[in-house]
Amino acid sequence: MFTGLVEELGRIRAMTRRAHSIRLTIAAEKVLQDVKLGDSIAVDGACLTVVEFSAASFTVDVMPETFDRTTLSLKKSGDPVNLERTLRVGDRLGGHIVSGHVDAVATLVSVTPRDNANILRIQLPRQLAPFLIPQGSVAVDGVSLTVVDCGEDWFEVSLIPHTWDVTILSGKRAGDKVNVETDVLGKYIFRMVQTRTIETSGKKPIGVDFLAQHGFLD
Repeated sequence: MFTGLVEELGRIRAMTRRAHSIRLTIAAEKVLQDVKLGDSIAVDGACLTVVEFSAASFTVDVMPETFDRTTLSLKKSGDPVNLERTLRVGDRLGGHIVSGHVDAVATLVSVTPRDNANILRIQLPRQLAPFLIPQGSVAVDGVSLTVVDCGEDWFEVSLIPHTWDVTILSGKRAGDKVNVETDVLGKYIFRMVQTRTIETSGKKPIGVDFLAQHGFLD
């Protein structure tokens, strides 16, 4: 589990490509301070397992499922990547709950400066639209962000100067691909409501009583 608060920018030092998988060696500093074999590190929002490490780098395997679902298949040696270690019990949850399981690769449509912020509009598969709401949370390349607006196949996020400066998002341009993970809590709520709707087909629809009974309302 992660928070979406990027700890540092790493850089791909070496990569070994196969047909549908990759082995990446990533140069880093901070995330190596207490690293152990088998630890999980989010690389551009994708949860990967450390299989080797040294004083200056760590190595991970990108399996076919992750290869197909993320932008890691598009990376090349020398590219920067967002890095974050897993959340420890007792840590502050400064972002939101991020699983490191990317939902889809989306396309950056535009970057619009607005005063001290940069507004990113991102186009995503329509089936993910139900999981995005204004003021809700979303992870883009592993960065925890707040949705400021959304439509049937797009959403917008606003980046403060700090986030712009310390993540790879400042290097993105219109047409570039990004990893998107929608809010895991929203997925569970959507699934519960969907299942309940099927079970109560022709009966009383879901309402305030149902939501209160299941802990969604006080």
